[in-house]
Order: sequence, then C-alpha cells, then structure tokens
Amino acid sequence: MNTELTVHPALKQPELLAAPVAAALGGWAAQAAAEVEVAGIDADLADTAAFCAQYGVALADSANCVVIAAKRGSTTTYAACLVLATTRADVNGLVRRHLDARKASFAPMDAVLAATGMEFGGITPIGLPAEWPVLVDAAVAAHPRVVVGSGIRGSKLWLPGRLLAELPNAQVLPGLGTPLG
Repeated sequence: MNTELTVHPALKQPELLAAPVAAALGGWAAQAAAEVEVAGIDADLADTAAFCAQYGVALADSANCVVIAAKRGSTTTYAACLVLATTRADVNGLVRRHLDARKASFAPMDAVLAATGMEFGGITPIGLPAEWPVLVDAAVAAHPRVVVGSGIRGSKLWLPGRLLAELPNAQVLPGLGTPLG
C-alpha cells in the first residue's frame, strides 16, 4: 500500500525531530538547512523495509545508519556507518580496518540510545556525539536526495547525500556498503 507523504522544511517541524537532530540542523548554514525536509510517518513503520513498502519509497533511495563499537585492547570507539538500504556496512572488513580495531560489532543499543538522545529505529548521523566518526558510503554521498532517520521513529528526513558527507567527522568511504545477499 502506498500512503502519501507530506514533506516540510525540517526546521519548521521541530516536533518531528529528536532534540539533538534539531539542534544540529539549527547550527547549519541557512542554505544547507533549507535543503533538509521531514515527513511524519507511522512510528510502527520506521524500520526501512516496512517504511519503503508502505510509503512507496525505493530501498535505493533510503539509507540506514548503524552504530559500530570498535575495540582495540581496553579502548572502545563508537562510529556511525551510513549505507544505502540495498547494501550492508562492511563492519568486519573495511570498518574494522579503517578504525584500526581488533574487533568491530554493532554497538549495544542501550548505550547508543543513552549517548545520542535518539530512539531505536530512528538513529541518524545528524546530531550524533561530536567525537564519533561518521562513515558515509560513497553511494550515499553521491545520492541526490536520500531518506534517513530523524532521531525519532515517527518521521524521516530527506536531504542531498552531499550534506551527509559534509557532517562534522564525516568520512566518505567507497565500498563501505556491500551488496545484500
């Protein structure tokens, strides 16, 4: 079923954003912030596959943000990985090597939620803790208008991929997303 979405300038709908996301967007240059749009969605459909099926958005136009815990000795580093929904992050290969870690795995959700102030199913690279690297797949960075989380389950953001590549601590990594299957 395809349900119509109504998008609005994100900063004009702060109730559709997690507080750290609204704060981060508020710090952007006016021209960049004006390119970010938000739409309210059914929070029960926040997971990418369900969202895309319900609202008629192609998986290739959606990006997933996953948080990785990279460990070397007693040190744990968190990093966000942003890949198109048609791929998965190469956590145990490219990400682990890039972060110079012995082990890389998905971060514990309770730690991620506590550190970000975001909701499970709404994690987005915008407004993450300043010390976290944001690893962006080159395909996301090149996308003209990609859908990402808004920090809450009840909405999604639309913005040019180049803005995600310009986030503080963002690093564009070709090959970060590997094909599903």
